[in-house]
Amino acid sequence: MANLALAKASIVGALGGLLFGFDTAVIAGATHSLTTTFHLDPGSLGFTVSTALWGTVASAMFAGIPGERLGPREALRITAVLYVISAIGCGLAWDWWSFVTFRFIGGLGIGASSVLGPVYIAELAPAKWRGRLVGLFQVNIVLGILLAYLSNYLIGLADLGAAEWRWQLGVAGLPAALFFVMLFTIPRSPRWLVAKNNVSEAQDVLKAITPDTADLELQEIVESMGESRAHTEKLFTPKYYKLIALAIMAGVFNQLTGINAILYYLNDIFAQAGFNDVSSDQQAIAVGGTNFVFTLIGMACIDKLGRKPLLLIGAVGTAICLFGVAFIFATHQYANMLVWLLMAFIAFFAVSQGTVVWVYLSEIFPTPVRAYGQSVGSSSHWIMNAIISAVFPILAASSGAYPFAFFGLSMIVQFFVVLKMFPETKGVSLEQLQHQLGVAPEPSPGEPSL
Repeated sequence: MANLALAKASIVGALGGLLFGFDTAVIAGATHSLTTTFHLDPGSLGFTVSTALWGTVASAMFAGIPGERLGPREALRITAVLYVISAIGCGLAWDWWSFVTFRFIGGLGIGASSVLGPVYIAELAPAKWRGRLVGLFQVNIVLGILLAYLSNYLIGLADLGAAEWRWQLGVAGLPAALFFVMLFTIPRSPRWLVAKNNVSEAQDVLKAITPDTADLELQEIVESMGESRAHTEKLFTPKYYKLIALAIMAGVFNQLTGINAILYYLNDIFAQAGFNDVSSDQQAIAVGGTNFVFTLIGMACIDKLGRKPLLLIGAVGTAICLFGVAFIFATHQYANMLVWLLMAFIAFFAVSQGTVVWVYLSEIFPTPVRAYGQSVGSSSHWIMNAIISAVFPILAASSGAYPFAFFGLSMIVQFFVVLKMFPETKGVSLEQLQHQLGVAPEPSPGEPSL
């Protein structure tokens, strides 16, 4: 088992995922209040919810720049500050414009942490533990989602009246402040340090987190750099086109499951099926709990079964559940089955897409362009998320069946794309993986020496 120093660094690096999940899901309990407070129609509600996602798109696109220059640990500190500002600002928002501005700032933190957290953990973790340790980021996301639903329920019981939504959104400032403090207790990425010619500190970090294999790992990292130095290597070259395509498809298909549209509008979906506010919050907690449990199962399987088999299993399972939900809304029958189908959908998503996507994006690119490559995959994920979240309430207002049928068809397409195009990455070091994918650098006489 990974030693305590490695476990601590991985857990802290993954805490950005908890804030990511909390901020993502907490809006579900506030959509009705926001609609009333700011007099929103379905189109403007969709824009209000998606505002954070456009901030996420912007930061995901450019998070690779501070990640490469400052290192993922230092860049994560910036995301923690953004989370704090957003939480406090949303809680104190004085009008609609101020609210969406602070939501946008929160989106900047989400997008950057979705890039930098998995990169940081992947660059620390040994190959045999990488899937599970990077998977901690997803565990924290779903834990954050569960905590958001639970927080919404408990705040709802406090009978805070018109101020309820302010407390729901503002409470996220507490874990964000804790995240900022904890980031001062973990080391810098050894691979980033080597890329910056700081081999001595990289060796110290490796000896602290993986003492038995530190020298071998350091030698492998140093040799892998070759001519692909961080200050000269470019991502958008023919050499990386296949990896870029894989990253984009991984991000896009993750959102074509409909996962975040369901999470953002979960209370509205239950309300449309006839549930009241309190029972909607309770059903949301059940869905969040299912998400958490099956993410843990996915983590236990990812380094044993591999990434590709989990994606294939998930595509089949989510498609069946989505078509079932579409049938309920199309026929207005069997509404009592809705929560069970959504829980089954969440289970299949969590054990496959939810567990795999951030691991996969953090693995397939070599060190000099890893943060940039993660940015490309994350950006495609968030762009699709923003589009779907903005359009979903409009489509659902005309027929709740349409979006779910579309998501189900998308999962059928994903099954065949993964089957034919996605390579397996389990159990291979990041440096060996470069050779398998055909992007290994050539040796350079200017390499740093041990």
